Amino acid sequence: MSRSARSFVELLRRIERGLIAALMILMALAYAFNVAVRELAATQASRFAWIEELCLFSLAWVVFLGLGLALERGRHIAMTSLLERFAPRLRRAVKLAVDLAGTLFSLYIAKLALDITLFVVRSGQSSPTLDVSMGWLYAAMPVGFVLLALRYVLELPAAQGRLAARAAALEH
Repeated sequence: MSRSARSFVELLRRIERGLIAALMILMALAYAFNVAVRELAATQASRFAWIEELCLFSLAWVVFLGLGLALERGRHIAMTSLLERFAPRLRRAVKLAVDLAGTLFSLYIAKLALDITLFVVRSGQSSPTLDVSMGWLYAAMPVGFVLLALRYVLELPAAQGRLAARAAALEH
């Protein structure tokens, strides 16, 4: 990978992590505030009903922003015990096939998610308590799956070297 591509990926990674961290902190503070209001000023609790919706939107964004980071860190479900039984050459071929399939699947889901998001935006649907476009909630899906597809693409060349090193370690 070129130096500029590595810089771009590192910047993207920092943005993703920063957004996820900020959203997690926001959710924790918002829920804590909501509990405090319900316990200390129950008559005012209905004025803060929007907090549940804010946290729902935040959670959706955390989940979908985290898809690519989870793949990058090897946190997705994998059949490594089966893969490790294969010869190194077959192992690389299977990993390549999985990464290609993952890329295509992620892009397909991103396209479907974009279509759904645009439909929701065009429908004018808004959230009940925040009164913002539900498009903001649905937009997390295409963004997340594009980020996941990008990570799969980045895994293609990286997988070859990483799997070769792992295969060599297993043979010794």
